[in-house]
Amino acid sequence: MYNNPESTSAQQPSLTLREAFAQTNYILAGNGDRNIHVLQQAFADINGDLASDMYGRGPVIEDFQKQMADVLGKESAVFFPTGTMAQQIALRIWCDRQNNRNVAYHPLCHLEIHEEDGLKELHHIHSILLADQDRLITLADVQQMDQEVACLLLELPQREIGGQLPDYSELQAISAYCREQGITIHLDGARLFEILPYYQKTAAEVCELFDSVYISFYKGIGGIAGAILAGPSDFTAESKVWKRRHGGDLISLYPYILSSKYYYEQRVGKMEQYYKEAVQLAHEINQCTAVHTLPEVPVSNMFHIYFELPKEQIEPILIEMCQATNVGLAPYLTDKKDGTQCSTELSIGDRYGQIPLEHIQQALHWLDQRLKEVSANQ
Repeated sequence: MYNNPESTSAQQPSLTLREAFAQTNYILAGNGDRNIHVLQQAFADINGDLASDMYGRGPVIEDFQKQMADVLGKESAVFFPTGTMAQQIALRIWCDRQNNRNVAYHPLCHLEIHEEDGLKELHHIHSILLADQDRLITLADVQQMDQEVACLLLELPQREIGGQLPDYSELQAISAYCREQGITIHLDGARLFEILPYYQKTAAEVCELFDSVYISFYKGIGGIAGAILAGPSDFTAESKVWKRRHGGDLISLYPYILSSKYYYEQRVGKMEQYYKEAVQLAHEINQCTAVHTLPEVPVSNMFHIYFELPKEQIEPILIEMCQATNVGLAPYLTDKKDGTQCSTELSIGDRYGQIPLEHIQQALHWLDQRLKEVSANQ
């Protein structure tokens, strides 16, 4: 199975980790390359005479919105080109209705760290950060807020801390408390379908705990782009006005809608398989020297891998691993703890099940041996 590392490096110039990762035949994460084939496959059996949607109207968009509203157990749903747009609009509506510009969410919420302060600059909404960065929001955090808020946003799973999830009873308690206090509760459910096998709940059962919900179609589902925002009918009607104001009411969104529908139907039934494979892979990784996963036992198809050595030491090892074993574990590393550790994220999709388990185990054994050598010299 293994290549000769010396002959491999002699045949080609030095590679970056991302380049070496891309050249492997066995990539552990994801559903496949994000290339034009993703669109071609989704459209392969589509009737070319099918009428497109126009400015949010037409069977293509309306039928899919109705389908997703039913799946999520909400009165109505609206298709958006991006989740960033959908969530900012959701929070704007809830804030306007309560005449309160405060929303609460986790310090590592997507709106706080990945959107260039769009919520604050475009909507003048103030964020109240709950919990520490490295743990989940609890009922106690919500109860101890010292400012009134219009809305609480919960992300399930909490991506930036390894895709962790609260116990379902804790989630129910937070929802009940918010409703008692008149606090709207919104679900960042970008990866909602990925958590259902762990909770053993339907999407509608989870969404019942929330006033509004956003889901993504390009993460675990693997579509091109697109999102759904769902909730009460008057809420989604107002969201359509804001979608137009944001420039999201494209003349046609059918390439995103049709690919979302296609890959949703292809993959939503595979989420339990992905989840079980993530648990299996995390167990194998946790046998390696100076490596651990967060969570130790995944609660969805995603988890983080932590190396107990600096990025500058781990990166060459992972490049060598790609070349020696033909298995791609990670395309990038992020420094952690003042550069004494590094980490990466891994999400299981279609690719993992296509790789012989023995190849994965042999590659991780190779990694374990290299890490033992490096750790012994520390």
